[in-house]
Amino acid sequence: MLKIVRSDLHRTATIRSSRISLIVSVALGTLIGSVNIDAWGLLAGMVAFGLAATMVAQHYQHRTAVLLYLTVPRRIAVLVGQLIAAMIVASGFVAVSGLTLLVKGAADRYLNLLTVVPLMAVFGAAGAAVARRPTWFFLGCAGWFVFVEGLVGRLQAPLPFTAFISAGSGDVGGLLLASGWAAVASVAAGVAVGRDLTSD
Repeated sequence: MLKIVRSDLHRTATIRSSRISLIVSVALGTLIGSVNIDAWGLLAGMVAFGLAATMVAQHYQHRTAVLLYLTVPRRIAVLVGQLIAAMIVASGFVAVSGLTLLVKGAADRYLNLLTVVPLMAVFGAAGAAVARRPTWFFLGCAGWFVFVEGLVGRLQAPLPFTAFISAGSGDVGGLLLASGWAAVASVAAGVAVGRDLTSD
């Protein structure tokens, strides 16, 4: 499992597109955080979720999942390692990009998002392990958020992204709901990793 964590962190740090995406995201987050705290919270949450999901989905997109499972046949151990690596990268991004909030005296917002972002990372990475196709996964998440949670639920129903938004603003109930959604996604991913890879 630790081998998977190290491998995914190394891959994220050394692949040029991943490295550039991280640098640009941190710079943009820092800039936005110095201007508008709410906009930073929204951007940081979306980027953290996207980074986590992309880390897992790229293995299926680039067909490295086959090699990964040949190296470590226990797929649950691979999944846990990927979830841990996703939490580290997402939390690191939020921690660095939000430093301007500490300067502005908004430490509570900074800490609230830092608390919930590992759960968002788990939800995103686990969801990507289930969907396996990043484009469809992101389009599905965007549609779900806009139509189901936004239009139908009015951002008040106990649904995943609404829970993450509530938790990011310091709501304890939202944090508990976010934990539950992350756990549900992890269980679904644990079942899905056993699927055959030849059909992907």
